[in-house]
Amino acid sequence: MTDALWVLLLALLVAAVLVAVRRRLPVLFWWLVGYPAVTLRVLATYRATMDACGLTVPASAMRRATARMVGRQAAPVPPRRSLPLPTGSGLVMRLRMAAGQAPEDFNASADRLRHAWGAHAVHVGPTKPGLLELRLVGWDVLADVRPPRRRLRTEPLTLPLALREDGHWHVRDFRTVPHELILGATQSGKSVYLRNLLCGLARQSVALVGIDCKWGVELAPFVPRLSALADTPDRANDLLDVLVEEMEARFRLIGMRGGAGPDAVLTSDVWGLPEKARPVPVVVVVDEVAELFLAASKDDEKRRDAMVTKLIRLAQLGRAAGIYLEVCGQRFGAELGKGATMLRAQLTGRVCHRVNDETSANMALGDIAPEAALAATRIPAERPGVAVVGDSSGGWSRVRSPHLTLEDAAAVCRDTSGLIPELPRLEAFRPVVAQPSAVPAAQPSARPVTG
Repeated sequence: MTDALWVLLLALLVAAVLVAVRRRLPVLFWWLVGYPAVTLRVLATYRATMDACGLTVPASAMRRATARMVGRQAAPVPPRRSLPLPTGSGLVMRLRMAAGQAPEDFNASADRLRHAWGAHAVHVGPTKPGLLELRLVGWDVLADVRPPRRRLRTEPLTLPLALREDGHWHVRDFRTVPHELILGATQSGKSVYLRNLLCGLARQSVALVGIDCKWGVELAPFVPRLSALADTPDRANDLLDVLVEEMEARFRLIGMRGGAGPDAVLTSDVWGLPEKARPVPVVVVVDEVAELFLAASKDDEKRRDAMVTKLIRLAQLGRAAGIYLEVCGQRFGAELGKGATMLRAQLTGRVCHRVNDETSANMALGDIAPEAALAATRIPAERPGVAVVGDSSGGWSRVRSPHLTLEDAAAVCRDTSGLIPELPRLEAFRPVVAQPSAVPAAQPSARPVTG
């Protein structure tokens, strides 16, 4: 009886340790328990699961003839697979589709495969003609997102900003997707996404320009790293004029370099120029875009239409000049003026956090992937930071940014203030950085002792 009690206590202790490891160290739990269990389940039930999901094909004539010779019936043939290989968040298998099969067939059965193999999610993606990659995710990787322990190797102007639900990082590449629209309600995680973006850019040789018509409150912590800041609609209008002038000057530079001589390298954007002659990239962050375009009078409407026109020019031509837009807000709609739809069409990158109404989700994602807009409306309020990311290709995924406090983001901007590039046109809009006061605190005076 004593031995049985000790065995029971040991089993309970092991179970408690595994529960703690699963909650605190899900990656370790996956490698110790999850991956072996799921792999055995996949290998043991692969043929039956594929047959039940309708992903098999009839056996070849030779197999059928061989089966008849031994008095058996030839079983349907599943797709050929590789061994399940472990990943940081699950496992991956490569499948070779049979004749007549399409990736859509496997996408339609992804939820059935998830339940059959006890995985959190199953993602299917084509790699080559006839080949598929079947990726199983072992647990909810978006439940607790942390920055990667090893900094991902990225090129200039590329930033890993959020973890996707398939375990890969969503990388923001400005040279591929130059302009982006970020929407999200209050407390939805939009500000955290923007902090990760600004802190990642602050460490690079980039000019950061802020437009925040809420008197600069949202972008105030990043002032030490900003090359320019406009905190009112009037200053924003003037700043956009300067940015358009900077863009035109860069195009003149590209034209002069292209016609410098017979041996000159022809280029249509700043990235084709020699590194010494290449202008520094400029990222313009427009925070709370609705505040920028509020109009209470006819004069305000004229200014709004003028600013929308300038933003459209920057969005249409800025990529070649190395000027990129990040437009943020709680909503984005026709109330911004007659050019709002045209501006949205140029913002090919889309990030939609939890929004207050379905119209905002449709404005963000409805024109590129209607099912992505539906997924954005289902983001729960208790999961701040979860968003749906889409692009003009129609692909989309759920992501979540690692939490970054405002104090840590402000510290990064203070530490990188020496990286602010020199852009003479923006000097007039350079924000004033408040210096900490050096006056010592007053000492409290001693009270007389009274008897």
